[in-house]
Amino acid sequence: MGDSSDSVSIDIDMAPLGGKECSVKTRKGIISVFVCGDLGKPALITYPDVALNYTSCFQGLFLCPDAASLLLHNFCIYHIDAPGHELGAGVICSDVPLLSVDDLADQVAEVLDFFGLKEVFCMGVTAGAYILTLFATKYRERVLGLILVSPICKEPSWTEWLYNKVLLNLLYFYGMCGLLKECLLQRYFSKELRYGMQDAESDTIQACRRLLDERQSLNVMRLLQAINERHDLTDGLKKLHCKTLIFVGECSPFYADSVYMNSIMDQRISTLVEVQSCGSLVTEEHPFAMLIPMEFFLMGFGVYRQPPFASSSSHGSTPARLSIHSCIAPELLSPESLGIKLKPIKTRATIEA
Repeated sequence: MGDSSDSVSIDIDMAPLGGKECSVKTRKGIISVFVCGDLGKPALITYPDVALNYTSCFQGLFLCPDAASLLLHNFCIYHIDAPGHELGAGVICSDVPLLSVDDLADQVAEVLDFFGLKEVFCMGVTAGAYILTLFATKYRERVLGLILVSPICKEPSWTEWLYNKVLLNLLYFYGMCGLLKECLLQRYFSKELRYGMQDAESDTIQACRRLLDERQSLNVMRLLQAINERHDLTDGLKKLHCKTLIFVGECSPFYADSVYMNSIMDQRISTLVEVQSCGSLVTEEHPFAMLIPMEFFLMGFGVYRQPPFASSSSHGSTPARLSIHSCIAPELLSPESLGIKLKPIKTRATIEA
């Protein structure tokens, strides 16, 4: 690990799954980082969506056995939680200034400086995708590749801005109340998952409800307010040169934003994949659908699924748990033939304002 300075310090405790929970003091406050894997391997940075942390946003993906052979075996994972969103977080002191999205992106850079990371891969979901994209536009030489899930890149529309204002008022007056949790679940998941079971909610929805109960409402307010005051990244994205893989749920409230983002980027480096019957939180709702596109994406960087995990046994009727080897031509592997609900989208190079 890197040397600390007067403005950066760290406190490390052993955490579940063999990782280390790190509390890094940056110039804009303390930020929690969960480090998992061999520090000598390439770094993959993650950043979750509003009101989520690394467990509630990425657990479904990283606990897939095939994801372990692709991601955990090849990378050291640095899960960055937004300030006050880590497990067991207390309420951020009211004296601490509110952070802007630029402050949050600069915090990511400070975390990289501390760990001595020069170049990284990034994976973010919606608000987290925005922060990592902003980080990539500000520190272009430090980002090798972006994996973005239901990302946003423009200023909020009036509809989103007003909706977020309603959520901010709910958080301020009522905390993490039932209505607010329903609004957040609608943000994350498709209607099929939220209402698909007649007798009981799915395990995914129940787990998310429990995790939302643990969030400090005032901390969520701070992040949501920063995201609601975000600025347009269009100009920066046109100059971005790192390869980018974008996933978007067919039922995501941010579907149009994600399509727009792909359309303004250089089509030689940007790929958009739609995951059908899915909301914004693809990493939890349909994580298996991400594996094959990610595998081909990472092949371009010389990263391959490891043989010991390449032939994982199938669980139930999940068709995405298939072995893909580099000797198979990508064009022979259509989503339909693989049995997974993926639909590549071809968009215009430009979209009229």
